[in-house]
Amino acid sequence: MPRGKVVTPAFMPVGTNGTVKALRNEDIEALDFKLILGNAYHLYLRPGLEVVRQSGGLHRFMSWKYNILTDSGGFQVFSLAPFRKISDAGVDFRSHIDGSLHKLTPEKVIEIQSVLGSDILMPLDVCTPHDCSPGQAEDAVRITTLWAKRSRDVWKSTMKDDSYLFGIIQGNFYKDLRERSVSEICVLDLPGYAIGGLSVGESGDVFTDMLVHTADLMPREKPLYLMGVGTPDYILTAVENGVDLFDSVFPTRISRNAMVFTPSGPLSLRQEKMKLDVKPIDPDCGCYTCKHYSRAYLRHLFKAREINAPVLATYHNLFFMEQMMKAVRKAITEGRFSGFKKEFLGKYMGSH
Repeated sequence: MPRGKVVTPAFMPVGTNGTVKALRNEDIEALDFKLILGNAYHLYLRPGLEVVRQSGGLHRFMSWKYNILTDSGGFQVFSLAPFRKISDAGVDFRSHIDGSLHKLTPEKVIEIQSVLGSDILMPLDVCTPHDCSPGQAEDAVRITTLWAKRSRDVWKSTMKDDSYLFGIIQGNFYKDLRERSVSEICVLDLPGYAIGGLSVGESGDVFTDMLVHTADLMPREKPLYLMGVGTPDYILTAVENGVDLFDSVFPTRISRNAMVFTPSGPLSLRQEKMKLDVKPIDPDCGCYTCKHYSRAYLRHLFKAREINAPVLATYHNLFFMEQMMKAVRKAITEGRFSGFKKEFLGKYMGSH
């Protein structure tokens, strides 16, 4: 990677608006993350490309010296279903901020990410809901492939040699469409690939079945990114099937709601039983939060709505994620991943 080596499998903290919520860049660096995620759609709308351009690109604007992957905003457009219209040309939508009308094309999305100076770029794609019809899913695959080809062409003509465009696999929950999407996207010979359209409301069994089916079709010599997945059980299942990169708002979002990771599963700090609990979140955790603060204190901060509450909980949750990924990498290197997964989930999926 152009701005520091990224060892995989790796989890990317999400910094949608040019910041990982509740933490400073120094915190993210101290946690040993070398790749974070930004969102081209959100940054295009606010603060706008001219602000970022005048600041010298997203890295300088947000004062982050390591790598950034930027999502195209395909998922955000998907979530704005009542306010957007998709065609072969691109997508027309209304801003979730002020209702203003905008048009994104595959070419424009790459140009936006060029201004941002993204290290890994994601093309515009069509993400579908888990209950869509075969016809809708097929059309989404067709448009995603069309847009991927156009994205590749503009990326090759405008971007630096040290940027990487990943293709996105769609197909909803239809195995034949997943197979078609893999064949159409992988023939483009891009630097990496992503599995999109999973973890959008389907059951765990359906998620696993479609993940395994899709991952089995992917080329192993290229990095594989599973978009929008950040729970330990899903991550370990994906690693087992060859996935290299993950991102999700889940670890940081739940921390702002007083939910923290422990080896025995998520723990709510709002519980009444935490009121007199002087233990740290996890007695065996080496993060700053666990070294200095008790469950009782953190519960007090959340109850009092103090700003430091989400700060300390977020730091712990991202520390947990990075330590888990380091343990995953060590287990893979030592040839004992299956045993590690079984032991980890045996404890994690239990209850407090």
